[in-house]
Amino acid sequence: MIQYRKILEMAQEGLSLRTVSASTGHGRPKVTEILQLAKEKGLECPLTEEMDDHWIEEFLYPYKAIENSGYGMIDFELVHRELAKPNVTLSLLHYEYEVSCRANGKIPYTYRSFLRHYKAYADKYKATLRVRRKPGEIMEVDWAGSTAFIVDRDTGEKVKTYVFVATLPCSQLSYAEATLSMDLNAWIGAHNRAFEYFGGSTQIVVPDNLKTSVTRHTLKELVLNPTYREMCDHYGTLCMPARVRAPRDKASVEGSVSTISTWIIAALRNEHCFTLTDLNQKISLKLEEFNHRDFSKKKGTRFTAFEEEEKFALSPLPAKPYKMAEWRTAKVRLDYHISIGNMFYSVPYEYIGKNVDVRVSEHLIEVFFKQMRVATHSRLYGKFGQLSTSKDHMPDNHKLYVEQTPENALQWAETIGENTLRLIQYLLDTYQVERKALSSIFSLKNSSRRYTKYEIERACKEILNVTQRPTVKLVQNQLKANKKKDAEQALEKPSKSQDDFGFTRGSDYWGGKGQ
Repeated sequence: MIQYRKILEMAQEGLSLRTVSASTGHGRPKVTEILQLAKEKGLECPLTEEMDDHWIEEFLYPYKAIENSGYGMIDFELVHRELAKPNVTLSLLHYEYEVSCRANGKIPYTYRSFLRHYKAYADKYKATLRVRRKPGEIMEVDWAGSTAFIVDRDTGEKVKTYVFVATLPCSQLSYAEATLSMDLNAWIGAHNRAFEYFGGSTQIVVPDNLKTSVTRHTLKELVLNPTYREMCDHYGTLCMPARVRAPRDKASVEGSVSTISTWIIAALRNEHCFTLTDLNQKISLKLEEFNHRDFSKKKGTRFTAFEEEEKFALSPLPAKPYKMAEWRTAKVRLDYHISIGNMFYSVPYEYIGKNVDVRVSEHLIEVFFKQMRVATHSRLYGKFGQLSTSKDHMPDNHKLYVEQTPENALQWAETIGENTLRLIQYLLDTYQVERKALSSIFSLKNSSRRYTKYEIERACKEILNVTQRPTVKLVQNQLKANKKKDAEQALEKPSKSQDDFGFTRGSDYWGGKGQ
């Protein structure tokens, strides 16, 4: 047996490698190897009584005893590292180990022994055991059963607060914060801050069957809350709610809820906080103490287990946290608007009478019909009854009416002619109420659907020639009269005879006298 303890103690005293080697009877390369391994694994003097040579050998060379037994050597570091990868199981690793042993003429351990040796190794040297949970795979979330409170400064009344808990089952690292309610806003906001605290997102989120996360959960159907599903998509994670009445599906968070209720909520029972911010600051301090407390049955803490065994496996966070949005349904009214929070937002008029889905966020209103976005508006705040209307959503006749401004009216008149411009300018100058003048001009613009520009310009010229106080009604009457007059003249005009055509050559053309 190598004198491991003596080597470490002599090196601690500052003796040279030559002296240690000569005193223990071991070569300098072996002494160097032992000291290097001890340094890497944090084994330092003074050593306790139980740390004899046999103990130190198992600590520095965990699989040496297996190697000397005639069985195939198990590379525990490789096993532990491979178990962190998605879909890799101990069954698969044992099969690969068996193939390798047979190829090298070694005796493989049975699966039960393989599992037992790995568990003994992980319990002793690693912060996590990866048989049940893979790093970065799951985050379990729930509300704590116990509540905290803040004190109203004015009345001295205790206001109940609810504690959100999130746990990573692999490392047991937990996050907690207090909120004033358990509604959707609080639920989503707590998730955002939990992901930020962990510094990444997991592959799966396991919530309870709360209304804020699950709309319906049966054996045949799972319907998630649209906002919660959207948040999961934003972070690239999958929501898998625990089965109804199956607390084992999220045993880690259930255990953390109980522990946090003791070490955080109960520990703050004598504290008096007057704001939610103050309460969460104190919860944060207690949370750090909780995550840095030593495990009772294994080496390390929740935080060191996370840093060493799980942090690397988390997916990176998106550039911006998820912004809370709520989904609603609305029916498009006859005025092609929908009502959201007593504010009105336009939708293309083709969807009048249809039911649409509305995504309501802090600053944006998005309208969807059959999963296709058909309208977007900035969200309105303030006095009820405000309208946000897009011209592109209006029918053509409404669009023409809304576009009526003095500038637009004059631009249209310029495209018709000089006399029309004079008439429009006169109407704008003489009407006391501008809107009334624009309404009158709008009726004249509608006439352009039935009359050409030439006919409108002609009618305006004729009216301006006979009166100094023209009106749109006079112009419209003149348009009708001109139309009727032109039609009568067309009927009265005689048809041409064959002799009137220029290509008919008579006897006169040839110099004859018609004889």
